[in-house]
Amino acid sequence: MNWRLKIRHVTGYQYAGTVSASYNEARLTPLTLPWQTTLFSQVEVTPGATTYRYHDYWATQVTAFDLHRPHQQLRVVSSSLVEVFSPPAPRIRLGWDGLVADAVRDAHAEFLADSRVTAVDPALVEQAWAGTGGLAPAEAAEAVSEWVRAEVAYVPGSTGVQTSAQEAWDLRQGVCQDIAHLTVGLLRARGVPARYVSGYLHPKVEAEVGETVAGQSHAWVEWWCGEWTGFDPTNGVPVGPRHVVVARGRDYDDVPPLRGVYHGAPSKHLGVTVEITRLA
Repeated sequence: MNWRLKIRHVTGYQYAGTVSASYNEARLTPLTLPWQTTLFSQVEVTPGATTYRYHDYWATQVTAFDLHRPHQQLRVVSSSLVEVFSPPAPRIRLGWDGLVADAVRDAHAEFLADSRVTAVDPALVEQAWAGTGGLAPAEAAEAVSEWVRAEVAYVPGSTGVQTSAQEAWDLRQGVCQDIAHLTVGLLRARGVPARYVSGYLHPKVEAEVGETVAGQSHAWVEWWCGEWTGFDPTNGVPVGPRHVVVARGRDYDDVPPLRGVYHGAPSKHLGVTVEITRLA
């Protein structure tokens, strides 16, 4: 079953005064993957600026632009049309002996290493993995993801972009970013390569064709047990046609939708709106 989704994402900054120059990167364009095809994508910037695109180290498409004239607001609008299928089930499933092979650990070293926001205490690792004895790596990874979902409440606004996985655990609450960071950290701690995925989620399981709804930027995880497998620990479901992949990396710091530097007055975020329409 495939979904065709139209996505409109608006973000940016409001400055307290005049900014004379800014240098920016936007990661807002959905990827084209074997199960996901980006049919159309456009990033518009106000004030107008020349944009150029490239793929970063993690294969995310980046729209870069500079502004060299005075401005008091930066507004970025991304429009996309994407067709998404359910990803195929993995055909290769390694056992624990396969995951500890030197070739595997070398190839996935960056997705096995801790970062500031994914590192977790050893006692928490033991607690999360306590019920997985006898499970193969893929089944154990899903069980840990479900454990995180059961233990950490999804509470919008309870944390910020700099909150670490351990801090979210101590609060026992967070947003999808925190739940993804915590899951990634727990999987890496036991030798399962895991990466952070950023994108969009259509909020309605049975969405009507033609209806525009308020969507959301979303985060989930992918683990590697022979092939990459996507799972949404916030909602406790495998990644499917409601999920649109935009960016992947070690953690949120590799995938922010908008990042830049500027010279001028202090800024505040304009806020984010995401509208999603199912077309088929």
